[in-house]
Amino acid sequence: MKGLCINGKVKSALKFHDEVRAQGYQLDKVTYGTLINGLCKIGQTRAAIELLRKLERQPIKLDVIIYSIVIDGLCKDGLVNEACKYFSEMIARGISPDVVSYSSLIHGLCCVDKLEEATKLLNQMVQSNMKPNIYTYSILIDALSKEGKATEAHKVFHLMLQRGLKPDIVTYNALIDGYFLAKNVSEAATLFDDMVKMGLKPDVQSYTIMIDGYCKNRRVDKAFALFKTMPQRNLVPDTVTYSSLIDGLCKSGRLSDGQDLLDVMHARGQDPDLNTFNILLDGLFKSRHLEEAIALFFKIIGKGIRPSVVTCNILIDGLCKGGRLKTAQQFFRHIHINGYQLDVITYNVMISGLCKEDLLDEAMALLTEMDKNSCFPNIVTYEILIKALLERNENHKAEKLLCEMISKRVMSQ
Repeated sequence: MKGLCINGKVKSALKFHDEVRAQGYQLDKVTYGTLINGLCKIGQTRAAIELLRKLERQPIKLDVIIYSIVIDGLCKDGLVNEACKYFSEMIARGISPDVVSYSSLIHGLCCVDKLEEATKLLNQMVQSNMKPNIYTYSILIDALSKEGKATEAHKVFHLMLQRGLKPDIVTYNALIDGYFLAKNVSEAATLFDDMVKMGLKPDVQSYTIMIDGYCKNRRVDKAFALFKTMPQRNLVPDTVTYSSLIDGLCKSGRLSDGQDLLDVMHARGQDPDLNTFNILLDGLFKSRHLEEAIALFFKIIGKGIRPSVVTCNILIDGLCKGGRLKTAQQFFRHIHINGYQLDVITYNVMISGLCKEDLLDEAMALLTEMDKNSCFPNIVTYEILIKALLERNENHKAEKLLCEMISKRVMSQ
């Protein structure tokens, strides 16, 4: 059965289980643990729970391993409340949770933004003399950091140090990222230096977090300097590293440096992805290099990369703001006809461009088109149109549009 489960043939394993049971043979809890684990891994958590319930009618004592498998499976399916129920049931049966069951539930709670409950669970572990491992601490540090709660994350970090655990690269990366999100650049830089002093070797992700963090906090020179040290540490920047730095350069008005870095990527055999191109496309439009931006858009298509809705929005917005409304309209129609994705932002950008050129009839026609294409206007759509109508003293039409917005409950969306 274990062999079948390992090879993903869980249904065959269950069939074999039924045949063995039909012949009157008893199976042990290790076998059932294997089956339950197999079911959870293929997303059949409900079937795993049914098997768990069948075990209760057999002379097999459920243990923490079986419960941990079910709790982990439920958490991975996003059924965290149900996982909590089985965690409580396990304790009620006199089965003590272990590090695995605690870690699984903490991870599940973090995934559904129940960070307070996750923190309480970690404290419960510590108070009950359970020893959380690096993975347990790192889960919570990462979740708190991503929510911008760097101070709370650092408290967990210190608790880990007090318990005699040495943080690894993953832990440091999570905490550094959290400090950058909280705009605390100096603390992030200190942690990066501490990591090196601790004898840990920062990886590509560590450098990418630092470079991206510096760029987002307008320290592009520091980001560039750090980027240049990567080859000395035998680290090869990946697409995300390059994209982060190109984004920082473009947003700080250093478009030519961003373009040069794209050339460096090509020279080093690193292929840019759509996100890289989107960053450069946005930079070109914002620097009023419209022809270069249009050429880049066609280059993206020429490489066989399908533009995303973000790409299309950058293109149309850039053309409208660059005074190329007719070209924007042509691209808008081309995008629509060729089946590229359009969203409410695409329409809002186009409607705004038309309104600025006093082409309200065409803008209103797009509003009607949105409904037909099941792309529903939001409050921004209506605000653009109502403002344009009021500026033309078409108060009656503006009032009518306001009533439509209220009747469609757009304000509450």
